[in-house]
Amino acid sequence: MGSSKLLNKKILLFLMVTIALSLSLYLVNAFGIPLRRARAHVLPDMEIIPVGRAVGVRINSDGLMVLGIGSVKAYDGTIKNPCEDILKPGDLLIYANSQRLGSKEQLMQIIKNSKEFVNFKIKRDGEISAVKIPTVTDADGINRIGVWVRDSTQGIGTITYYNPTTGRFAALGHGVQDVDTKKLLQVKGGYLMDSTIKSVRKALKGSPGELIGDINTSRILGYVKHNSNYGIYGTLEISAIPDFPKERFKIGLKDAVHEGPAKILSCVNGNGVNEYDVFIETINRNTSDDTKGMIVRITDPNLLARTNGIVQGMSGSPIIQNGRIIGAITHVFVQDPTKGYGIFIENMLAEESRQ
Repeated sequence: MGSSKLLNKKILLFLMVTIALSLSLYLVNAFGIPLRRARAHVLPDMEIIPVGRAVGVRINSDGLMVLGIGSVKAYDGTIKNPCEDILKPGDLLIYANSQRLGSKEQLMQIIKNSKEFVNFKIKRDGEISAVKIPTVTDADGINRIGVWVRDSTQGIGTITYYNPTTGRFAALGHGVQDVDTKKLLQVKGGYLMDSTIKSVRKALKGSPGELIGDINTSRILGYVKHNSNYGIYGTLEISAIPDFPKERFKIGLKDAVHEGPAKILSCVNGNGVNEYDVFIETINRNTSDDTKGMIVRITDPNLLARTNGIVQGMSGSPIIQNGRIIGAITHVFVQDPTKGYGIFIENMLAEESRQ
């Protein structure tokens, strides 16, 4: 009888442990699995190289982004709307007449050579479907379908870090969205290019400022492979690596980040990177938007004199606290440009590990 009770206790204990382990795995899975993967890759003693360099960024979309649709005046004077109820802004045109689309010029040529219809494969909300759009011949004898598209986007941003262990860089701290549709760009590829900051349009209340610079499209610094909500990721051009910093910093996990003084590395003049004083005012470790994990205020008088605060192009500037890289600047407060949001570095690194 005693041995039976002991056996029952052992079985009960085994079941409790099994349930606990199952619950643990379920919780990890319920929050997207990356929790375990992130912990496996993002360790307190991990070292990466904070950069802070402003670069030109060109991203080629995976297909052609539909910006809008309109009417076409046919050769007989009638007005046609060939894309109406078929395409809408934000759609990605992936194929046209079985040809993979890579440029606006290619699409124009396909439409020009199509007699009655163009057969498309499009992506909308992650789903791919086939549609057929009739062509309309205008008064000049040119076939049109009445659609405006974009095949790439270009601007200036800041590299957050280079990971010498993986050979990857991360920049911006937030995803690149199409300026018209506000949707995350689906990336086919892209480039980092050398740039020189010539001037700054200062930030004003209600009007975000901007870094203004020359982009040297002939000098490629790296290759963009991935665009995510946490920034853009890719690899550096081997010949460009010697031009980047060498000093490695340990990372600071979000649990160690605290309110108080910190530094950012940023390039707001020429192509040199400087260190500027900031103050971390608020920390939100449980925010639903990981790109807004902390509120950072610019306190450095030299930076304020140059920019009035955070301006477009500074996104990605690494944040250093207590000798560790803890995150990056991501957004500016439009009504108070001396303040902005920052992302925790472990979220950026966890995203890198998922690629």
